[in-house]
Amino acid sequence: MQKLKPDYQKVLDDLLKDIKKHSNSFLGYPVSKDFNFEDLSEFLNYPMNNLGDPFVGSTYQVGSRNQETEVIAFFADLFRAPIDNFWGYVTNGGSEGNLYGLYLARELHPKAMVYYSEATHYSVHKNLHLLGLQSIVIKTQDNGEIDYDDLRLNIGMNRHLPAIIMANIGTTMTEARDDIYQIRSILKNLAIQKFYIHADAALSGVYSAFIKPRPAFDFADGADSIAISGHKFLGSPMPCGVVIVKRSNKDRIARTISYIGSMDTTITGSRNGHTPLFLWYSIKTLGIEGLKSRAMQSLMVAEYATNKLMAAGIDAWRNPHAITVNFPSPPLSICQKWQLASEDSLAHIICMPNVSTDQIDQFVLDMKEANREITMHSAQLQTY
Repeated sequence: MQKLKPDYQKVLDDLLKDIKKHSNSFLGYPVSKDFNFEDLSEFLNYPMNNLGDPFVGSTYQVGSRNQETEVIAFFADLFRAPIDNFWGYVTNGGSEGNLYGLYLARELHPKAMVYYSEATHYSVHKNLHLLGLQSIVIKTQDNGEIDYDDLRLNIGMNRHLPAIIMANIGTTMTEARDDIYQIRSILKNLAIQKFYIHADAALSGVYSAFIKPRPAFDFADGADSIAISGHKFLGSPMPCGVVIVKRSNKDRIARTISYIGSMDTTITGSRNGHTPLFLWYSIKTLGIEGLKSRAMQSLMVAEYATNKLMAAGIDAWRNPHAITVNFPSPPLSICQKWQLASEDSLAHIICMPNVSTDQIDQFVLDMKEANREITMHSAQLQTY
C-alpha cells in the first residue's frame, strides 16, 4: 500500500496532536484511558470478525471467539449468573447491550409494559421505539435513584400486563443505583407473575461487584440480564461492551444461518473481533485483585475530589460508593477545558481509574479562579 501524500499525512499528524491535547484534560465522561495494548498491535493487521454466536463455531475463522467466550464466562461469574444457564456476547457498547436485554424481554412478554426512570440513559427511549414497546417513565428521587413508591403505583395500575423493568446501575448524571432486590419485592407484593428485569450497568457494573456491602444489582439479586460498557471502567481504544443473559431466554430467539455456519443470536451479524481481545487482555493482566484495586483507587479519588471541592466552597456531593462527583454547573470555560457534561444546572466529574489527585487539584484551582472572576464581575456591576 502506498504512503499518504504529505498534505494528508499532515492531517493525520494534526489530528493526533489534537487528540493527545484533549485526552489530557477530560474529567466529565466515563472513559478510562490508562490502557496499553501494544502487545496486541499485530492483530490490527487482520480482519477479525466474530460472526454469529460466540459459543457456536463459524466457517469464518479469523476472529477471537475463544477469547470472547472467556470474557463472557468471567463476567457471568462476577455477576453471579446461573452456573449452567448463562450466555452473552461482546457488544458495540452499553446501548446495544440494553437493546438486547429489552429484545429478549419483548420476546418473552410481547404485551408487556416497560418501566424506566426519568434518569435512564437517552438511548433506552430510542431502543423502546425500535422494538415497539409501550412504556411508562417513573419519577426519580433527589439523588437520581428510581422512586419505588411511584414504581409500585404504576405497576399496580397495570397489573394485567407483564412488567419489564429497566434498572439503572449508575445513572448518567449522578451514578445512582436502582435496588433490584427492592424492585423484585415490589413485583412479588403485587403478585406480578410475568416480568423481566434488565440492569443497565454500563459504568458501575464492574466495580460494584467489589463494594461492601455489595449493591443489589446482579443475577443473584433478581436481574434477568446485565449490560456493561468495556471502554469505561476497564478501558479500550474503541467503544465496546458485554451483555450477559440467561441462556434459556436466549434460546427463544436463536436460529441457524447456514451461510456463516453459526447461530443468529446477536443484534448485529458481523461483530468486532478486536474488542473481545482487548477485554480478554485486560482481564488476564489485571485479574480480580487488579480490578478491585482500580475500584478502590477510583473511589478514593472521588472522595478526595468531593472534599477538595467542598473545602473550596463548592456544593459538591456524590452518591454512596460512587465515582461520580456532582456540583452546580460551572462557567462555560471550565466545561470546555475539562469537557464536562451538564444537565439541569448540574455538572459532574467522573473519577475513572486514570484520574489522579493532581488532576483534581488543578481542576479545583480552575473552579476557584472561575468563581473568583464571577464574584469580581458581579461586584463591578453592583458598583455601576
